[in-house]
Amino acid sequence: MLAGGRGTRLEPYTTVLPKPLMPVGEMPVLEILVRRLAGAGLHTVHLAVGHLAELIEAYFGNGSRFGVELRYWREIEPLGTAGPLAEIETASPTILVMNGDLLTTLDFRAFLAAHEESGASATVGVHQRDVPVDYGVVKLDGSAIVGFEEKPTLSYMISMGVYAFERDAIELIPPRKFDFPDLVHAMLDRGLAINAHVSSAFWLDIGRHEDYELANRSFEHLRAELIPRA
Repeated sequence: MLAGGRGTRLEPYTTVLPKPLMPVGEMPVLEILVRRLAGAGLHTVHLAVGHLAELIEAYFGNGSRFGVELRYWREIEPLGTAGPLAEIETASPTILVMNGDLLTTLDFRAFLAAHEESGASATVGVHQRDVPVDYGVVKLDGSAIVGFEEKPTLSYMISMGVYAFERDAIELIPPRKFDFPDLVHAMLDRGLAINAHVSSAFWLDIGRHEDYELANRSFEHLRAELIPRA
């Protein structure tokens, strides 16, 4: 679980509170994720922490009250989104990785099963995001207008910030700052297979103010899906 970023887009909140501790409903977004991982049958969760790490460690402790064992890995200096994976020691051949600021109903057990079945070196959770454009879009051929579309909606397949990696992918990460796009390009250069797990599950990255507000508005009617029963 990557929980070390500064969360600059959510300032001023994140100047005093790390983004993974931002409350959604009555609990931090990271707690919702940890509880979902416990509900999916995972027993050990590694947290890569940095910014205001002591607050995260104080809140979660050893993880026993959430049904998991938590292990912390502090970044001395920022290592990017993929860099911390080179530091974390685990005997598991497959590693489930995710950002610590997600609100999602993605079935993690099904995600891992799909990754295993694919035989790929990595699987990326993918979600369709529709983006309305508030302007008329003009298509040009030189200086001639050959098309016009009023306020179209553009659709993109975006990363959900949820990944599964095999050891041959993790071994490509150098001991320095390294981001997930760098890792994807390194894998493609070496011919390693990357699988896309397309999901229609509810998903939000709470990194922007508008998405954080939407997450809180959505929480109540999604509570039963987001928080597994003890």
